[in-house]
This record gives sequence, C-alpha cells and structure tokens, in this order.
Amino acid sequence: MAGENMIVLNENNYSEVTGTPDKLVLVDFWATWCGPCRAIGPILEKLAGEYPEQVVIGKLNVDENRALTESHGIQSIPTILLYKGGQIKDTLVGARQFADYKSVVDQYL
Repeated sequence: MAGENMIVLNENNYSEVTGTPDKLVLVDFWATWCGPCRAIGPILEKLAGEYPEQVVIGKLNVDENRALTESHGIQSIPTILLYKGGQIKDTLVGARQFADYKSVVDQYL
C-alpha cells in the first residue's frame, strides 16, 4: 500500500482510526479473493494521494476480521464506509470509478 494515509485496519485499531476527529476516514471492506475489491485498490491509492492531509483510507480484510464485518452489517464486498467525526456518513457498495469516490469525498470535506 502506498502513502502514510493508507492503513491496514483490524480489531485493535478500528475504533481509534475511524474516530479520527479531523479527517475523513474511508474504510474498505475487502478480501483477497474478491476481483472487484482488487480492482478498486489502485483507485483508493490514487484517492489517498489526492487528499494526503484530509483523508485516511483503511483496508479491512473481511476474512481476518469477521466480527467487525458482521457488526457493521457488511453483506457484500467491496463496501466502503465513510466516517467523519467518528460517525458513519455514507456507504458505497460495489466497485466504483475514481470520480465517484472523489465526488463523495468532496461532498464531506
């Protein structure tokens, strides 16, 4: 993963990272076997590069973090949850184009 604002999330750091008060946090629920998940990886890296100071992108592997996945009601992947001020503000299900993710981020900045 590229950039300091791309973080691997797990049970230990999820609450701390998603509660970051001064940044938007996008959490990517994904799996290694998921083709669309792998397809949006470079898109999310590009997004992280566009907003190095304002946005954190967290990658959460659903196979390694089943409890978090279930507690957030994730039923299909990729799913992106957008947090602002520790609260979920938006949910994007399925692979999207860069412009779609950028538009949602711009809406909350």
